[in-house]
Amino acid sequence: MAMMTFKATTKKVGAGLNVESESRGFKVTLDEPLELGGTNKGMNPMELVLCALGGCQVIAFSAFAEQKGVDLQDIWAEVEGDFDPAGFMGDFSVRPGYSQIRFKLHIKSSSPADKVEEYVEYVEKICPVGDTLKNTVGLIKTDVVIEPSEKACCSSCCCCGGN
Repeated sequence: MAMMTFKATTKKVGAGLNVESESRGFKVTLDEPLELGGTNKGMNPMELVLCALGGCQVIAFSAFAEQKGVDLQDIWAEVEGDFDPAGFMGDFSVRPGYSQIRFKLHIKSSSPADKVEEYVEYVEKICPVGDTLKNTVGLIKTDVVIEPSEKACCSSCCCCGGN
């Protein structure tokens, strides 16, 4: 299978820290809780990372269970992460990201426990979000585009005297 490139666009919408992200025509609203300066209109990006990990694990378990001979009747993941908001608020002595992420898998199956455990190890090896979180990945800013402001000075405004 050829290399794939996924793309997403995120833009500010409304008041506060409310943003909307879109990928492949699907949208999600993100915001911050009130205590972090948001309007609490959606999960924050850190919570979405946890959802992405849980979602990836559940999808991977569901996608390959039959192929691997595991009777998967139900699965869900509980994911939690430790985060000190001081880093986000500008304290550079504190890491702004998660210091640890933990997950608990709930698997309903009639397959033998050792076969399910073996399958858990397999899924942990192939889960793309888990891999991205466990291993260093290149994060590259490719450009910064400064868009002209609608409030930019012009010769007819009063703020700059026409200069």
